[in-house]
Formats: sequence, C-alpha cells, structure tokens
Amino acid sequence: MANFLLVYERPTTKLLSMVEFADAGEALDARFTAERTHRGNPDIEVVVLAAKSAEVLRRTHGRYFYSTGQLMENLAQLVEQKLQARPAS
Repeated sequence: MANFLLVYERPTTKLLSMVEFADAGEALDARFTAERTHRGNPDIEVVVLAAKSAEVLRRTHGRYFYSTGQLMENLAQLVEQKLQARPAS
C-alpha cells in the first residue's frame, strides 16, 4: 500500500502537489511539514491518503484530481448507466 501526500487548493480546485511514499511515517512527517508551510491559509488542504496505486486514488478521491465540470460529467454518466441498467417495468 502506498501513501500519497496531497496539497490541494480548494477555491481553484487545483491539486498543487502529490508525492508518493512507501512508508506511512515518512508521509505523515511530510504532511506535518506541509501543514506548517500552509498554516494560516484556509484555502489549502493537506492530506495523506493510502491506496494501492495512484490510479486507485484517482477513482476513489476524484475531487482532488478532476475539475468540477469533469466530476459533474462523471456523475451524469454514472446516473445514465444506472438508468439503462434498470429493468423495464
């Protein structure tokens, strides 16, 4: 399992950085350093997430990687797929 440090800017919905760590302790140390760097800026979110891969992380935590428009498009596609999969009544 890999650990990913993400620094995300909420208002612009931009991922400012993503660093992968094999060691969870190193990832947490880097998180604390990043939090100190961005202290006082409520627009910056610093998180460490664990996942098997960066691709899995993109699927499970898409808000960090996709624009609002892309997220809405993905949601619309999922709804359409669900509607098509429903049995006709």
